[in-house]
Amino acid sequence: MPQAAKLEVLSSTRKEKKTTRILVAGLAALLACAAATGWGVYSHGYETTDNAQVDGHLNVVSSRISGTVASVYVSDNQAVEAGQPLADLDPSEQKAAYEQAKAQYDQAVAQLNSQRPNVAITEADNAAAAITGDAQLAEAKAASAAASQDLASASAKLVEAEAIRTRDEAEHQRYEQLFRAGTISRQDYERSVASAQSAEASAAAAEASVASAEKLVEERKAEIEAQAARREQTTRTGPRQLTIRQAELATAEANVEAAAAQLQRAALNLSFCHIVSPVRGIVTQRSAEIGNRVGEAQPLMMIVATEDTWVTANFKETQLARMQAGQRAKIHVDALKKDFEGTIEGIPAITGARSSVLPPENATGNFVKVVQRMPVRIRLSAQQGELERLRPGMSVEATVWLR
Repeated sequence: MPQAAKLEVLSSTRKEKKTTRILVAGLAALLACAAATGWGVYSHGYETTDNAQVDGHLNVVSSRISGTVASVYVSDNQAVEAGQPLADLDPSEQKAAYEQAKAQYDQAVAQLNSQRPNVAITEADNAAAAITGDAQLAEAKAASAAASQDLASASAKLVEAEAIRTRDEAEHQRYEQLFRAGTISRQDYERSVASAQSAEASAAAAEASVASAEKLVEERKAEIEAQAARREQTTRTGPRQLTIRQAELATAEANVEAAAAQLQRAALNLSFCHIVSPVRGIVTQRSAEIGNRVGEAQPLMMIVATEDTWVTANFKETQLARMQAGQRAKIHVDALKKDFEGTIEGIPAITGARSSVLPPENATGNFVKVVQRMPVRIRLSAQQGELERLRPGMSVEATVWLR
């Protein structure tokens, strides 16, 4: 081949290679731009953080009464069901307290039963006393009326006796003059004397009868006043006595209620000797030991609930602009090397720093702005495998899809 032809072929080959390189470089640049654009779009569609952990309910099991631990049925890291026995306290003290409360309740009931008839008895006594008082007052008035009649009769007899006495006295004086003149006999004179004396005696007797009748009338009036006073007293004191009996009955009923409450409290304390698990979970931090003396509200162990766990993801406040409840989330658990699905349950009311024991004081002069974190709660979807293996405190990576 001539030299010129060779040079022309080499030049054409170099041009083709150069063109190919340009095309490949352009295509690579185009792909890089597309990838960058896609990544930009994708990265704006989610927020992620590794400042997150599994959370759950930590149920502290405490003694509700003071006592001595008699039995312990579980150990640390043991799975338990709701209602499963955990420990027992010595019930002897609570049994004695229950028996005492039962005796006090029985005594209060007996006192109440003894007080119940008193109200009806008092009502009957008051009614009987009123009837008796009315009868005695009527009897006293009738006696007073009879005494007044006797006084009127005695007064009439006195008038009659005084009239007879006056007549016989005048006849005696006339007979005395006639006897001195010798006109009548001594026998007639003595008869006149006897008649005058008899009339005097009758008048004196009539005066005595009037005085006696007047005194009897005064006595009957006094008796009427006394009976009226008794009747008034019965009317006044009867309702008060009934009120007292009713108050005593109410007091006895209140004593029964108080004794019943004490008995119920004693029964509850006796039941508190048997301690059971409030939830299904795993035992941890067990401090209860046989023979230990425990006080009221003293923790004995903790039950970590395994049926209700969630994730607390501490996102930066700059990541929350498009985040809202109901958005889908993916949770990667480091310990299990497994992903779980979930949804945002709620956005917190305050930041984690603000809810701490010593919140920051931003009003000072040396303020430095720090990006705050908000504990977002993510509810794990149900019906996922190995949910029961999650434990509060496990580190996770949370990703929330914002679309």
